[in-house]
Amino acid sequence: MLSADAGPPVAVAIAGAGFMGQVHARAAAVNGARLVGVSASDPASAARAARTLGARRAYRSNEELITDPEVEVVHICTPNHLHADLARAAIEAGKHVICEKPLATDLADARDLLRRAEAKGVVATVPYVYRYYAMVREARVRAQAGELGRLTLVHGSYLQDWLLGPAETNWRVDAYLGGPSRSFADIGSHWCDLAEFITGDRIEEVSSQFQIVLPRRPDPADAGATFSAGPHDASSSVIVDTEDAAVVQFRTSSAAIGSVVVSQVAAGHKNHLQLEVLGTQGSLVFDHRHPDRISLSSGGTVTMIEREPGLLSPAAARYSRLPAGHPQGYQDCVNAFIAETYQAARGGAPDELLPSFASGVRAAAITEAVLRSAASGGSWVTVQDVASMIAAG
Repeated sequence: MLSADAGPPVAVAIAGAGFMGQVHARAAAVNGARLVGVSASDPASAARAARTLGARRAYRSNEELITDPEVEVVHICTPNHLHADLARAAIEAGKHVICEKPLATDLADARDLLRRAEAKGVVATVPYVYRYYAMVREARVRAQAGELGRLTLVHGSYLQDWLLGPAETNWRVDAYLGGPSRSFADIGSHWCDLAEFITGDRIEEVSSQFQIVLPRRPDPADAGATFSAGPHDASSSVIVDTEDAAVVQFRTSSAAIGSVVVSQVAAGHKNHLQLEVLGTQGSLVFDHRHPDRISLSSGGTVTMIEREPGLLSPAAARYSRLPAGHPQGYQDCVNAFIAETYQAARGGAPDELLPSFASGVRAAAITEAVLRSAASGGSWVTVQDVASMIAAG
């Protein structure tokens, strides 16, 4: 959270008033920011959101939000196809930017945004917020200190079931609105960021398969809010052209191998992210369903390490804000991420682990390689080769 001597409240505005916009608004409030205004899909929705979120005003358009001279930080929480243009406009207006992932629906746009942000000298971040669990930081310290030995295998999954039913739909189903990848770009990118963050190892080559379980869904134009209860109107349907599930094998820069299974139609899994890292001397497991602990195996002994602030490394204890036994959760991670972004926006030295637009570019490069592999029937694709190809035009 921002310190008491941080100066006047940061003036922020949020583009997009859905699920993520509400999460960002709560984090802004916790960090003492002044929510100047919000924009939404239309002025009436913006007015409702302003009342609900406690914003001073409802903008008639995203453009009006971005050009408001009062606003210091722009939160972009819109459907994915709007991210690049809004972030570009905000950067050119000299605003600091927090842009929901994916940073852009293609790698070229993501790279352009990073270049513009660096040229303008603005703080520009992407909420890869699973980095902010105290036990993720502890796992990172232990893995990178060599406690596991040489890394040999990194594997896991990210499973959800919110699109399981044939009557369920969302704007993400539409490739124009959500981008050419759905489940991998939406949640698989989180898993890959977490794997690289904990291990310090980079995914170099991928081989992927996609699966569309439901080839038709109700028209996303008729869909309600993300994660809303109950099925949507199935009276009209559209062809689904983005993946419900993905399986990705990979090799890393240290010659470890790995795999991740991603699905948004996995029955019984609400938001199940799990990551296991194995080495020549031990292994560790982080399971998002139990975020206050990690499992560490070494020398034939398995130890559960709980989030006990006095026993954690300094890097992890910094994010342990409650006594042991008092669970911390996803919103706490968002709050911490946004606190660090605001501090950097106010002139503080950015934390080196703050996920910047460079992290968004990295995710876009991996996603592009995964897309190309899936399109080719699972052939191996090198992430750097794809990135170089896009950079060359």
